[in-house]
Amino acid sequence: HGLNKNLGFSPEDREENIRRIGEVSKLFSDAGLITMTAFISPYRKDRDQTRGLLKDGEFVEIFVKVPLDIAEERDPKGLYKKARAGEIQEFTGISAPYEEPLNPELVIDTGKMNLAESVRTIIDFLEKREIIKKA
Repeated sequence: HGLNKNLGFSPEDREENIRRIGEVSKLFSDAGLITMTAFISPYRKDRDQTRGLLKDGEFVEIFVKVPLDIAEERDPKGLYKKARAGEIQEFTGISAPYEEPLNPELVIDTGKMNLAESVRTIIDFLEKREIIKKA
């Protein structure tokens, strides 16, 4: 897609992907908007750097935890299959690491929760923290 279309799966490209997302999120935050992003961000260092761009309390890390076998089952693009066949190098969870967050504000275990439960848990969390208002 436009913002990151020139990036691949190398560690450097993954880092740049998250850096760009962080910078765009900061622009939205500076404009007074709440920004929710959902990306594979395999390295703690990159997530920590993004957190550092924003003011205290503006970055909420939600770890969407999923066992690898379930992630592979849910893969609509067939990227895991390509990675296992050696067609994609440096693929997170297959030929490249994923560093789980040490202290995320919220963990959503999608191996145990369905989509509706996951969404409800996130909304409840954001309402409790007064990040969003109750509907």
